[in-house]
Amino acid sequence: MILRKWQSEIITKYEEIKKTHKKFILKAPTGAGKTVLASEIIKKFYVHKKILVLCHRIVLLEQLERELKINHKVRKLGISDDIKCFGNADIILSTNLRSKYAIASLIPEADLIIIDEAHRVSPVGSAYQRVLNIFDERGKKSSHIMGLTASPERRTGNQNDQLGLVFDAIIDCADIKTLIEDKVLVQPIYRPHFIHDLNLNNAEIKNGDFPISVLSNAIIKSSMIDYALFIYKEERTKVIPTPISAWFCPDVAVANKTLDILKKAKIKSDILTALTPTGERNRILSDHLNGKIEAVVSVGVLIEGWDNPNCNIIVHCRPTLSKVLWGQSVGRGLRCAKDKDKCIIIDVSSNWSTFGPVEDLKWDLWSHRRSFIKFQNRFNWIAQQFDEQEKKSSFFICEGKNKDEERCSYIYKKDLYKDDQCPVCSSTACIDIHKEKLVDSNVSDLNLHGMFFDRIPRIFQELKPSVWNSLERQAWNYKSIEELTFLIFCKSFYYISGNKTNSESEYWNLIIEAEINVRKFLISKNISVTQQEEFSFAAIADGLLLGKRVRTVQAHYGIFMCGQKFEGHTIKELERKYQKALQIGERIVIMGCHNREKLPYFNAQLELSS
Repeated sequence: MILRKWQSEIITKYEEIKKTHKKFILKAPTGAGKTVLASEIIKKFYVHKKILVLCHRIVLLEQLERELKINHKVRKLGISDDIKCFGNADIILSTNLRSKYAIASLIPEADLIIIDEAHRVSPVGSAYQRVLNIFDERGKKSSHIMGLTASPERRTGNQNDQLGLVFDAIIDCADIKTLIEDKVLVQPIYRPHFIHDLNLNNAEIKNGDFPISVLSNAIIKSSMIDYALFIYKEERTKVIPTPISAWFCPDVAVANKTLDILKKAKIKSDILTALTPTGERNRILSDHLNGKIEAVVSVGVLIEGWDNPNCNIIVHCRPTLSKVLWGQSVGRGLRCAKDKDKCIIIDVSSNWSTFGPVEDLKWDLWSHRRSFIKFQNRFNWIAQQFDEQEKKSSFFICEGKNKDEERCSYIYKKDLYKDDQCPVCSSTACIDIHKEKLVDSNVSDLNLHGMFFDRIPRIFQELKPSVWNSLERQAWNYKSIEELTFLIFCKSFYYISGNKTNSESEYWNLIIEAEINVRKFLISKNISVTQQEEFSFAAIADGLLLGKRVRTVQAHYGIFMCGQKFEGHTIKELERKYQKALQIGERIVIMGCHNREKLPYFNAQLELSS
């Protein structure tokens, strides 16, 4: 088999990856060929070895079986299989919850465990926790866990539920833009429209996303589905050779309504849900692949593990706060096929204006509460496109009328079309998104940033090193969580490197290294940090302003710590230090810190004993 460039590069580096990391993730976009890479790794590095492949859904299991059995002896575990060893099989496939007892006996024998869609792995969830525990306690010293995913990020702000607590590293394999240039994937063409009557302003966030029941009611009451169909009728004439589409919905109620309007429009369509029988599901997917069904309406079953390269239109009818869900679903339409030169992404959920194009998404080993709460503003990405130098906005919402005399509401970039005319309906009536204050620029963050870079160097000049070097013990004699928060942030700024990083794993290696140093300092001073629900920016601002909640000694000592690191660093280095220090401070305050702490990267008892 001829490997793609990125696959060959990983094969070349694989021995070094194994030496350096025990548990790692290989990250590459949907459609890049992660399963093919896994097969080649097994063939080259694990001859006569035993491989256990786990995933969380049967549809993924079937896909992996088709790919891997071409070159390997593969056995797929059934629900009631109770085997004790690999036997003649080189590879055993199973869902992580299937045949629990068989998996438990296979882990100690396995030379490699592969976990597909590894962003699903939670260190606190029951699904994979047992697997990880057995591997750590009884796995071979020479064995490894290799995760595969396009989106290595957890959909939660819980700092105890992060991929970084499971895997040692994320190995960046390929990115969407490069794969588009290499003709491995096709270019996504976005068609975003803002649905004015979709109201999610007061939706209570649960588990890091909008509750499904709230979404469903809001969508059905709105004009979202009608808009989606109107836009789809226009775009289906612009793809070749024929329109093949996937529609993503939050629940069965929305999916049924969507299916109903598609059938009324004489568009051949069908529905897939978690309850669709296996035989019926296979028939629908086969007919969709062959073009007998134009539109498949999905509730949660096409996000992962589904491959139809002929799909050239994605219709997103599910608002979300999850980058993972947005990236995974759009990625399903980017695979190449004969005569296919693009994939049209119809977004009536404001996900494009929230997250931006999927080819520009950034992934984090560690997320936090702010990392998804900021997405409640449905123009989060557009807010970041504001032209600071010219103080002007970048995007409009069209206020013209479409052919049905309804608001067009297409979102388009300023200065791109003559007279800023909407390219969809040709109207010049529009809303300036920034001037109408539809964006939320998080004033507290911006003010804190300016305050930090203004006050630290200015106040530091007035502080005598001979005095403040001797006041460390007094400064850490804090009285409140606000004072401790401020001091932890300042200590983080002191330790963190301002070096530029070239990958997510490099970036988070610096974060973890500095966090370890802060934690070492805290336990060496017998300082405990009680877990907090939120990280207080107000506490940092109070310390910088010499306010009331952070006393004078603590405030000045924190400023003294930061000020020492201003000399000899460029503005860009200081900016990187500041941003990372905020993340380290938030992680420690929300996770807590104590002398019995045992994290994958920091064991307090071992540290104290050494």
